[in-house]
Order: sequence, then C-alpha cells, then structure tokens
Amino acid sequence: MRTINMRTALLEALNEEMERDETTLIFGEDVGKFGGINKVTQGLYEKYGNRVFDTPIAEPTIIAAAVGMAITGNARPIPELQFGDFAGIAFDEIFNKMGKWRFMHGGQMEMPITLRLPVGIAGGAGPEHSQSPQALFMHGPGLHIAIPSTPYDAKGLLKTAIRDNNAVLFFEHKILYDMKGEVPEEEYLIPLGKADIKREGSDVTIIATALQVHTALEAAEDLVADGVEVEVVDPRTLAPLDMETILSSVRKTGRVLIVHEESKTGGSGAEITAQIQEEALFDLAAPIRRIGSPDVPIAQNIYLEQFYRPSKEQIIQAVNDLMEY
Repeated sequence: MRTINMRTALLEALNEEMERDETTLIFGEDVGKFGGINKVTQGLYEKYGNRVFDTPIAEPTIIAAAVGMAITGNARPIPELQFGDFAGIAFDEIFNKMGKWRFMHGGQMEMPITLRLPVGIAGGAGPEHSQSPQALFMHGPGLHIAIPSTPYDAKGLLKTAIRDNNAVLFFEHKILYDMKGEVPEEEYLIPLGKADIKREGSDVTIIATALQVHTALEAAEDLVADGVEVEVVDPRTLAPLDMETILSSVRKTGRVLIVHEESKTGGSGAEITAQIQEEALFDLAAPIRRIGSPDVPIAQNIYLEQFYRPSKEQIIQAVNDLMEY
C-alpha cells in the first residue's frame, strides 16, 4: 500500500468530494490561489475555479456565510479557519447556528458544513495560535467533532464528514500534516463515532487523541521492556464518542490513562473519565489517570513550548504508577 502524509490525504479527500458533488464549496483565508496556510487546498482553485475562494479575515462572517449557504439546501460548504483558536471569535455562529438551527426549525433544513480547524502546538506560534479548543464544543448539541491521528483516518473521516448532513468540526493537529502513513488508493469511508484500537494490550488502556496517539504508542513500546502491555485507543471522534469500544478496553485492562494536548482542566478526558466511572467503576483496578497540558498560556518560545505538551516520559511514569495498584 502507498504511503502519503496527512496533508496529501486531506487534499485527496477534498478533491474527491469536490469531483463527486458540484455543490461542494471550499472557502476561507488564503485557501484559494495560495493553497491554504498549511497547503491542504493547494491546486484546488486552479481545478475548480470559483468553487474555491478566499475570504476576508473575518471568522464570524466565514461561518455565517457557510450557515447561510447550507440552509438553502443547494450547497455543502467546507470553510477553513487558519487556526482553531479563532473559533472563539465565531463561537455564536458555530455553537448556536451550526449546532442548533436544524433542530430549532424542526428538521426543515440541514446543516452539511464541515469546518476545518488546524490546532495544536507547533513552531512557536504562541498562546493564541497553538491551542486545542475541541473540548469547548463537546458542550454543543448538534455538533460532530472529528480529530484524526493518521493520514488513513484523516482521509476517511473527512470524506464522511463532508457527506454528513450535520455540522462537523474537523480538528487537524498541525504537526501531523507531515506525518506519513499507509492510505489505500481506492475509495473508503470511516464512520463518525467509531474508535480505533491502535495497539492491543492487556495491562493498561491509554485513550489518546491526535498527536498524543503517537506519543502513547512510543511509550507503549518502551514499556514492553518492563513487562507492561499497553492498549492504545484512539476515539477518532469526540462527538459522537464511541464509549462501547472504550469500555470494552477498560474492562479488559482495569487501568486507564487518558492523554490529550488540551488543558487538563475541563478537557475531553474529564468527560471520558466521568462516563467510564458511571459505566465501569467496579471494573477498575486503579483510579483513572489523566495527562493534559497545564492550565497556563502556551509559551511562544520554541524551547519552552515543549514542556507544555504531554511527553512520553510523563506517560511512562503514569502507567508505572497505575501498575502499582
């Protein structure tokens, strides 16, 4: 099977869906001739003309325009914000309009919007361009949330998201754009709400998202030398959340560590922890552990920002602590 990076996988998904459905539109800041700040839309303007267009630097307007297009029933918008941090500027349009209007109008309209949101610490971008705000939107009924960790997942999830008639927030960790993985040339889809077991194990379950999936896998390989077999579960979507797969793993291992780059307080790990304890408390051999980023603004200094993101060493220490129970 061929190997491509996540940037190429996302571009292929966009191109294939643009070919498949002429109502599909791509727009945002610099997504046209420039090909996007992360080059995910490169070449699409030349191929599809005015179906790919640039917008002003006005995030609320970008999302409001997408909502207006979607409710006509004649467009399937794919807006992009240059940084997921700026979703806060358009919070009302995302949280209320995208998430709730379909239900507020009795299902008379659909909301087939896929909002692409680059997130994560990368290259000293600083406190307002490096955040991972996905947990904020887990509070929003009507919003699907996808967060792939591999090129394979990115392509399959994005194609599914674009075809979905509900609003999807598609979070892409910036470091993962260059990460390579196997992706088939034939078409495939990955359903929303289906987690993936990236590594099987019997002693500890690590639930991780995006870049932290790879950090968890590295830690798991190192822990083999200590006789510890770690299972790594990637939810792939936070809404819907595949608790069936998560609980199955938890009941097998009895020990749980949740790792994400979001702030630890109020992060997606807190919700996953709550649901595990509601459904599988007496299957646990140890208290659930969480590793998230500290509750401080992200440093712009490239050296300092490395201490903000969860590390392999933190994961190994947490797993060893769990094994002491």
